[in-house]
Amino acid sequence: MNTSASAAPYHHGDLRRALLDSATAILTETGRWDFSLREVARRAGVSHAASYRHFTDKEALIAAVALTGYETLHTRMTAAIDEATGAVGTLRAIGQAYIGFGVANPALYRLMFGQALPSIEGLPPAVLAVLTEARAVLRGVILAGARAGAFAIDPEDEQEVSVAVVTAWSLVHGFTLLTIDRVVDREVRPQVIDALAARVAERLIIGLLPTQGRK
Repeated sequence: MNTSASAAPYHHGDLRRALLDSATAILTETGRWDFSLREVARRAGVSHAASYRHFTDKEALIAAVALTGYETLHTRMTAAIDEATGAVGTLRAIGQAYIGFGVANPALYRLMFGQALPSIEGLPPAVLAVLTEARAVLRGVILAGARAGAFAIDPEDEQEVSVAVVTAWSLVHGFTLLTIDRVVDREVRPQVIDALAARVAERLIIGLLPTQGRK
């Protein structure tokens, strides 16, 4: 009797979740996303044909993996907001949450913001929606701080607000990549990474403070 994974009948309780978990495990273990649907199905213990019940091709699976990453990032950022107080404290908290997510999930982070996905215009609607929501979290914090007078930004100036959002995102994104790509010292301990992340967040905040609030 043939009991190989390729011949396994389709009876998985949550096949889509199993395939996502298998793809994420391969990504985490190897750092690569050039895996095939067949490889993912084999790891999940189901037939290759069964994988097509949920994903039309590998690109669809990769987009789904990225989507789970964006959803987790969005959740971490909103949780950071819930635990923070004040505009400055909130911006610091989401900056550290963003960096912490990327450092803890380097392969997934590269997938989310690398060349595995199409340009933003070509992203699947579900992926684009949650990415937009994550960006809106940052924008909302900066805008609220500007309206409260905590940041030196005109909340009615759309371009000024957008520049502040992109600047903030660029700072935490750049630090995250430097860290996961080991440009930051390989021997740096997690506690030091946390301290550096906090310092990056402080630099970001100082850049947004009114002149009299800077030290």
